[in-house]
Amino acid sequence: MNDLKNILVAVDFNDAVGDLLGYAEGLAEKFGAKVWVLHVAEPEPDFVGYEPGPQYIRDFKAEEFREEHRNLQMYCDNFLSDNIEKEALLIQGSTVEAVLKEAQKLESDLLIVGTHKHSFLHNLLKESVSLELLKKADIPMLTVPIDE
Repeated sequence: MNDLKNILVAVDFNDAVGDLLGYAEGLAEKFGAKVWVLHVAEPEPDFVGYEPGPQYIRDFKAEEFREEHRNLQMYCDNFLSDNIEKEALLIQGSTVEAVLKEAQKLESDLLIVGTHKHSFLHNLLKESVSLELLKKADIPMLTVPIDE
């Protein structure tokens, strides 16, 4: 792993983002890599008919989107050192597919995600995003356990 140029950190606002970015920062400093901090927002709700929905809902969604992007940028600024090249990315879509597509687009060499410690029963009933990513990703992945 001596050719690490792009590190993609997929974050959820419920994650301990500082922990994830701590790992990314250490690796980025060691290898001179760029850190991309990615959050996948929920896709726009589908409205009935052909119109994209009432204007006030579109305005609300747009403001929510801007707010999430500001939060991501704040994470970058607060948790990653100034001498690391970094960028916050907010995209919409289905989480697993969106992360994998972005990883490919950015030519990521490493994907960092958090894994939540759920009960055995919960894991049986609902596969986690990180597990799904592990199955489908074709780049190295670092999973960081997160306490809830």
